[in-house]
Amino acid sequence: MSVTGSTSTVVEAVRAALGTVEDPEIHKPITELGMVKSVDVSADGLAHVGVYLTVAGCPMRETITSRVTEAVSKVPGVERVEVELDVMSDEQRTELRRSLRGDADEPVIPFAQPGSLTRVFCVASGKGGVGKSSVTVNLAAAMARRGMKVGVVDADIYGHSVPRMIGAADRPTKIENMIMPPQSHGVKVISIGMFTDGNTPVVWRGPMLHRALQQFLADVFWGDLDVLLLDLPPGTGDVAISTAQLVPNAELLVVTTPQQAAAEVAERAGSISTQTRQRLAGVVENMSWMEMPDGSRNEIFGSGGGQIVADSLSRTVGTTVPLLGQIPLDVALREGGDAGTPIVLGKPESAAAQALDAIAEKLTVKARGLAGMSLNISPVGR
Repeated sequence: MSVTGSTSTVVEAVRAALGTVEDPEIHKPITELGMVKSVDVSADGLAHVGVYLTVAGCPMRETITSRVTEAVSKVPGVERVEVELDVMSDEQRTELRRSLRGDADEPVIPFAQPGSLTRVFCVASGKGGVGKSSVTVNLAAAMARRGMKVGVVDADIYGHSVPRMIGAADRPTKIENMIMPPQSHGVKVISIGMFTDGNTPVVWRGPMLHRALQQFLADVFWGDLDVLLLDLPPGTGDVAISTAQLVPNAELLVVTTPQQAAAEVAERAGSISTQTRQRLAGVVENMSWMEMPDGSRNEIFGSGGGQIVADSLSRTVGTTVPLLGQIPLDVALREGGDAGTPIVLGKPESAAAQALDAIAEKLTVKARGLAGMSLNISPVGR
């Protein structure tokens, strides 16, 4: 119907309300993304809002509908809200992609650009079974709880486990050649496990691993992240080398257990920084001890491994590599990983959660700023 008089004022108010509704995947107002198809308000207060979904099978359709309904319902003069969903055309999706990523034919890795303010941490270990993925998801969740924008790349292609451990059950949405990562506990996540059927194994050689990692970093729309964590496979193989090539400014975070044998292997994983020229952010010692009912500590895997690794790497690189923290064994840490609720969120009062939270604080205490950025200026003579 034709809207005039006071009804047109309500329409303007509805459009303003829609400007407060963010797309749950892109985190920008739907009005800026061209997702508002139409707005109509009848004389009896019925607000009819047409919304474009980016793709037909958009997993966030219910979330978008509820957010639009909630925002429009608060507008004075609106008695009822009807949301009609439509799907963007190919041309509209192309325009959306350009508005988000620019006109470049080939997607670039934003974290490798000179002006990037995102801190990238590669969580590495010399051997499997030291809890590297548990450390990764809990650090991510702890950082997100502090209000930071955090992403996780499950770069352990063969042994991917991050989606289960952080509770990311949704699959990515593809808009043209741009991938929208699912979110869980405020963390954006991407993993090869989101593209395979069931528990199908991934049987790839090195070049395919490199291409997969490149797509995770370049084709995925991460937005403006404060921190990106990469859960690397154990050892110093193809993925570790590819990461250094694709994101040369990434920092290594080495995870070990107190056991001497594990510490020796972890030293090798950290020493790769001398060849890749990556900075070592520090060492995390996991499974440090178990708290006994009488208050004593049972050091099941021995003691001192984390400090040994930190001291050895400090000598190797010629600068101090700190031992960032020691995480005690806790059944709740394993239970949280199986249930998809990191212990820093499920049992924040536990000793393990507090140790992980303290490590997260140390890693993120450095504020984003101009340090290390290329300012594109040249000195002038006097």
